[in-house]
Amino acid sequence: MTEGIAAWIDRYRRAWESNEPDDIRALFTEDAIYHPAPAEEPWTGHDGIVEGWLRAKDEPGDTTFTWSPVVDTPELGIVRAVSTYRSGNVYDNLWVVERAPDGRATDFTDWWVERP
Repeated sequence: MTEGIAAWIDRYRRAWESNEPDDIRALFTEDAIYHPAPAEEPWTGHDGIVEGWLRAKDEPGDTTFTWSPVVDTPELGIVRAVSTYRSGNVYDNLWVVERAPDGRATDFTDWWVERP
C-alpha cells in the first residue's frame, strides 16, 4: 500500500470523527464532487460537501472502520471497507477516490450495502 490513499483515509477518519468543516474541506478540491451513494444527488464544492456531510454526520466514536486497498495510484484510490456502528449496523463499502496531484479528492463515491 502506498502512502497516497492511506494518508487520505487517515484524514477522512479524522474528519469523520471531528465533523469539523476545516477537516472536511481539507480532503477535497474546491470543485470536488462527493457521491454519498451512487444513485443519490452528489454534493459539490466545499460548501456543498460540508453541508451534506454535516446533515448526514455520525457522532464521534459511533463507528469502527477497517479497510484494505484495491487500487492505489497517484490519481485513483479504490478501497474495500467495513463500517461497523455501535447500533450493530454493519456496512460493506467500496470507495472510489479520484485525486488531484496534491492528494485531495476531486471525486468521491461511496458504494455501500448494509449487511443483513
